[in-house]
Amino acid sequence: MKKLIAFAVPVLPGKTEEWEKFAATLNGEKHEELKAHREQLEVRERTFLQSTPNGDTVIVTLEGTDPEAALEKLGTGKDAFTKWFVKEVKEIHGIDLSAPMEGFETELVIDSEKLIHELA
Repeated sequence: MKKLIAFAVPVLPGKTEEWEKFAATLNGEKHEELKAHREQLEVRERTFLQSTPNGDTVIVTLEGTDPEAALEKLGTGKDAFTKWFVKEVKEIHGIDLSAPMEGFETELVIDSEKLIHELA
């Protein structure tokens, strides 16, 4: 059974243009490497850029049988693509994917198809 998680990651101030170049590279010359990496992690990734008055935020979804495990492993590879990806994420978001992902707990709280939580 597939599961979906989502999380939001702020873009550091002044780094939106750098993020756009990063995204263009992932959609272009590095797309096959991205696809192979996510297939190895057994997830499908979808990423959105959301611009707000408080700054830009990237919303990432991971879908697969165990997306939480994939998130934990996202930056642990020793291959050239993973090293490049980790470096770019750190520069743009200030997050080190090679370290344990603390503070990225995600919880589904509303699903229009079924009741998740009863509100008090």
